Amino acid sequence: MTAPVVHSLREQIREHIVEGIVSGRWKPGERIVERRIATELEVSQTPVREALRELESLRLIESAPNKGVRVRNLTAADLEESYPVRAGLEAIAAELAAERLAADCSTLEPHVAALYEADRRADGTGQVRHTVAFHRELVRAAGNSVLLHTWEGLGIEVFTALSIRWLGTVQQSYAEEHEALVEAFRRRDPLIAELVKAHVLGCAPRTGDEAVS
Repeated sequence: MTAPVVHSLREQIREHIVEGIVSGRWKPGERIVERRIATELEVSQTPVREALRELESLRLIESAPNKGVRVRNLTAADLEESYPVRAGLEAIAAELAAERLAADCSTLEPHVAALYEADRRADGTGQVRHTVAFHRELVRAAGNSVLLHTWEGLGIEVFTALSIRWLGTVQQSYAEEHEALVEAFRRRDPLIAELVKAHVLGCAPRTGDEAVS
């Protein structure tokens, strides 16, 4: 049986802040008070500070002297920038994982099934969770820890959530697009890397969309 994933305190705080931003608890431009979060979660300010520093490195928040930490006013262009990098990483992962996934796609299939249900229910939270989980398993199947670490460092879940929830980035069907990738792996499609790359780029918000508000 697979052991449950145990998140560090910093990661739990990070997820709490991200969810607050994505859900609209903290609006773009609004200040996030470190001390208030620490009190609310009954933790010291040190792990809160660490979580905020990590989110600043993802350009989700910004800090300024005497002004504290605030949610960035993100635009579609800001969110779009990570997608070409992500697409390149996932294309490499697809090439490395091709034989393994051709033989066994069982790590991807449950997320496709979950996406069909999320699509049917118009469940944005489920679409984000299982879209990200599908792509994480794809990258993990490459068996390259440096690649996985670099991919995770892009904050994929955060930017996928923001693209879907804030900018209304919607594919025709999350489930069908991901099922098509599974079928491509199964048939050993020689263009699998290009298919994955095109899929990721197709998920990106488009420059010229409204600023997040």
